[in-house]
Amino acid sequence: MKGGWRQAAFAAPGFVLLAFLAVPLLALVVTTSPSELASGLAHPLVGPALWLSVETSVISMAIVVACGLPLAWIIARGQGRWASVVETFVALPIVIPPAVAGIALLLAFGRSGPLGAAGLPFTTAAVVAAQVTVSAPFFLQSAIAGFRKVDPDLILVARTLGASPVATFFRVTIPLAWPAILAGLGLAWARALGEFGATLLFAGNLSGRTQTMPLAIYAALESDVRAAQALALLLAVAAFGLLLLLRLIPTGAR
Repeated sequence: MKGGWRQAAFAAPGFVLLAFLAVPLLALVVTTSPSELASGLAHPLVGPALWLSVETSVISMAIVVACGLPLAWIIARGQGRWASVVETFVALPIVIPPAVAGIALLLAFGRSGPLGAAGLPFTTAAVVAAQVTVSAPFFLQSAIAGFRKVDPDLILVARTLGASPVATFFRVTIPLAWPAILAGLGLAWARALGEFGATLLFAGNLSGRTQTMPLAIYAALESDVRAAQALALLLAVAAFGLLLLLRLIPTGAR
């Protein structure tokens, strides 16, 4: 009996934390009736913000994957201190506040910045740039870990059999690291969809041009809480779907 009480006492703080995390999400669902959800989704802010979020996140993920795969491979196979320094640098956006990333982008690409000629601030391209900045580290960290688990002997065998380095990378390395790559893509996509701070500071909050779903939630709170709740519910469902997919990836890979 004493052992049972001790286990219950030990687990109690964990259940308190679980309830603290779950109650707000449950409230988001149970406080929205189907009619209120339909009314919120019909708000003029919702359609453009939803389409812009999907469009920019798909573009940003294409950029992250195309540029991130070779970078992750270089870091994973790198030797010495330089690889550790580069890996730390690319992970930095994970720990710095998004507002800091937004200010940094504005200083770099603003009119007086060294890359000001690109004309990125307060454009749809700025939304993509902000999403790439904050989401790429999640993809890179997962891809690096996946590449490091690939047996170097398999790569050596492929090269010995006459495969070129590029063919070996796409036909051997990527398939072996695919679960980690896909998991990183899911995490990066969720981060891009939820990006707020860097986008607000670098791209602004212009409806139909730079106003993504998180920014539309912020704007809708001032006029129509139902629209804000509907958008928040859409983002929560999307995030849940991505997390569910990530849970299924290891099972399918075995």
